[in-house]
Amino acid sequence: MFTGIIQGRGKLLSRRSTKGGLAFELEADFDISDPHEGESIAVNGACLTAYNIRGRRFMADVSPESLSRTTLGNLAANGMVNLERALRLSDRLGGHLVSGHIDCVGKVSGIKKQGEFTVWSFNVPEEQDRYIIEKGSITIDGVSLTVNSCSRGNFSVSIIPHTMEVTTLGRLRNGSVVNIEVDIIGKYIEKLLSAKPEKARGSSSISSAFLAENGYI
Repeated sequence: MFTGIIQGRGKLLSRRSTKGGLAFELEADFDISDPHEGESIAVNGACLTAYNIRGRRFMADVSPESLSRTTLGNLAANGMVNLERALRLSDRLGGHLVSGHIDCVGKVSGIKKQGEFTVWSFNVPEEQDRYIIEKGSITIDGVSLTVNSCSRGNFSVSIIPHTMEVTTLGRLRNGSVVNIEVDIIGKYIEKLLSAKPEKARGSSSISSAFLAENGYI
């Protein structure tokens, strides 16, 4: 689990094909203290398993599933990525709960300067936009951001100068593709509401009426 608060950027030193996937060698621009072989590191928001950790360098395999759902296959040698190590239970939750499992690929549809801030618009598949709400949280290339506004197949975020400086978002242009992870809580609620209640004795069902009655919605 992650928070969407980027710890630093990384460089893709090399990539090679494996049976159905890719193997990346990456170098972080920060020290990987207390490294653990097999730990999870979010690379542009996608949870990958790090191995052969040597100082700031590590290897990570990208599975066929990850290649089909993310932009990782588009990365070239010397390309820059956002990096975040997995959340410790004692850490501050500065962003929101991020699983590192990408829901879809989005595309930059507009960039508008507002003084020192920048408003970015993104297109997403329409089947994902029901999980995006105004002032809710969303993850773009691993960065936790607040949704300014949303409409059918589109949403916008406002990015502060600090985020532009410490992440790769400042490199995006109109038409750039990004990894999108929607807020996981919305997906859980949708599944609970759509599930058929069990008829077994003593079972209980969760419905929209139940949630409203108990102050959840």
